Amino acid sequence: MGSNQAAVSFLTNLARAAFGLGAGATIVNSALYTVDGGQRAVLFDRFRGVIDDTVGEGTHFLVPWLQKPYIFDIRTRPHTFSSISGTKDLQMVNLTLRVLSRPEVSRLPQIFKTLGLEYDEKVLPSIGNEVLKAVVAQFNADQLLTERPHVSALVRESLIRRAKDFNIVLDDVAITHLSYGAEFSRAVEQKQVAQQEAERSKFVVAKAEQERRAAIIRAQGESESAKLISEATATAGNDLIELRRIEASREIAATLAKSPNVNYLPKGNQVLFGLGGGR
Repeated sequence: MGSNQAAVSFLTNLARAAFGLGAGATIVNSALYTVDGGQRAVLFDRFRGVIDDTVGEGTHFLVPWLQKPYIFDIRTRPHTFSSISGTKDLQMVNLTLRVLSRPEVSRLPQIFKTLGLEYDEKVLPSIGNEVLKAVVAQFNADQLLTERPHVSALVRESLIRRAKDFNIVLDDVAITHLSYGAEFSRAVEQKQVAQQEAERSKFVVAKAEQERRAAIIRAQGESESAKLISEATATAGNDLIELRRIEASREIAATLAKSPNVNYLPKGNQVLFGLGGGR
């Protein structure tokens, strides 16, 4: 009987010890929290509110129930959003913007107070659309292509300055996509066709001008030749004409002499003489 009571007492004490250890472990565990690499924590105290100090990486203590940690990711993260904006010449343009953002670590308590954990999703799309519309409205539609580096620089500067008001740091801002509406695309195509037609018309005009100049030069040459012949005839009389006739007759005779099918009939003679070679 005494041994049974001792065993019961031992088991009871063991259970109490286990319960105490479990309760102690639970309390200790609830009093600890861990901040991983690339993160920072902001503590909320039920009596003092959000504590102004930012908690760095590692394991830290807190007062259970009285304090609660909120973890922020401070690594650079990408965000992409699109905006349909109107240009200076009233054309609609679809732009896609990509930004790399991170919170300003020293201002995390203020960010938590004003914006909460999802600060970037609340701020970046709205200020991105605002900046894009303001910058695009300063340019004509065609200038967005011809002056794209300048447009990107203006968007980057304006967006970085605007995000700084919300304690957000932008490491990079880039326009990744730009497209125009259907009406502007048709207008661009019609403009290209008109330019091609204009170039073709210029070529036709230039060709006609060259042909006209060639005709003038040809006519001047013929006129000069006729003038020289006329002057030579006036100087030498009919002798020049007779000389040209003899030269032409000589050329004709030489041509006929080479032909085997030509016969020669001397004047006053009935006998035919063949000028060509034997057949």
